[in-house]
Amino acid sequence: MPISVTIPGANGGVHVLRESHGYPSVSAPTVSREAFAAAHVVADPLTASMADSGADSIDWEATLRIRERIWDLGLGVAEAMDTAQRGMGLQWADAQQLIDLTLSAGRSRNAATVVGVSTDQLPESRPATLAQITEAYVEQVEFVEQRGGRPVLMASRWLAATASTADDYLDVYRAVLAAACGPVVLHWLGVAFDARLAGYWGSDDLDEAARTVLDLIKSESAKIAGIKISLLDAAREVELRRQLPAGVKLYTGDDFNYVDLIAGDELGHSDALLGAFATITPIAAAALARLDAGDPAGFRQILQPTLPLSRLVFAAPTQYYKTGVAWLSYLGGDQRSFRMIGGLDSGRNIQHLLDLFVAADRIGLFRDPALTAHRLTAHLAAHGLV
Repeated sequence: MPISVTIPGANGGVHVLRESHGYPSVSAPTVSREAFAAAHVVADPLTASMADSGADSIDWEATLRIRERIWDLGLGVAEAMDTAQRGMGLQWADAQQLIDLTLSAGRSRNAATVVGVSTDQLPESRPATLAQITEAYVEQVEFVEQRGGRPVLMASRWLAATASTADDYLDVYRAVLAAACGPVVLHWLGVAFDARLAGYWGSDDLDEAARTVLDLIKSESAKIAGIKISLLDAAREVELRRQLPAGVKLYTGDDFNYVDLIAGDELGHSDALLGAFATITPIAAAALARLDAGDPAGFRQILQPTLPLSRLVFAAPTQYYKTGVAWLSYLGGDQRSFRMIGGLDSGRNIQHLLDLFVAADRIGLFRDPALTAHRLTAHLAAHGLV
């Protein structure tokens, strides 16, 4: 019997849910591309609020289950990054516990994991010197490497506020790379995700900023495994990718254009480190399996239909995409509540959440449509919309 829900609003009506995508819940690790899904944290609905976003407000069991599901599907986990509300609810003290738990769980599976490091142990209430920023980065790199993780050097709001020239960025990053034991991944996060990162790498001119990044990578390639680009500019990503030294990967963070970028062309491809893959993990895994089998057309056929959902999740204001990730996780049955740490569940309005539901259902994202319909209806009723 078909399962349906009534959607309120001028463009609403009865929506009949389609069947689940039917892809496996377990897959072999991907081999043709490195692929990481940036995972979110699940709030404890009893304790999470805008005022309370610490360790006691996190449902650790559900948070780890989500990471285990990503690993089961053959993808790696990108931990403690912006999808995990780093800088929007998750503080460094609590990120340490998250990193510990995830690396421990991944170690027992020999699972692929990279970990975001930043400078967010510095106080937000006052400026920091370049030396203090360097020390903060090094402290977090050491924390991650001592536990067997590979650091991703996330862009620093403190560095963006303090640095006045490209050389300031180069000096800080070179000092951090010198202190790191093994190769790290750089991360260039665009202003769509965080307006406080304007002028990163020393210039608002992205061409000039790219030259600074390439200068760093070419001079320090032995310590750089790759760079994640989150500029939502596919042409710029391809241009940068073609200039990287041999052995340095480009991990796409372009949640609008990842299909073409991962598929690549005759001159190369991007690997993946995506928040989008946290929402569509089984579909992404099935698509990557087609690439592994030498079937790029099959890869596109499976993954292309996911782009409208991803573009909606990451629609402006893009920094609130984490709300959509948690909402789809809740509707899909991976967490018991739609509460988020720091009160970020209010980051999107209900109309947007409804649009996400419809877009996700169109690609068969929900593996238990009856549960999804029940949860959606209950949420609408709680807001007086049924």
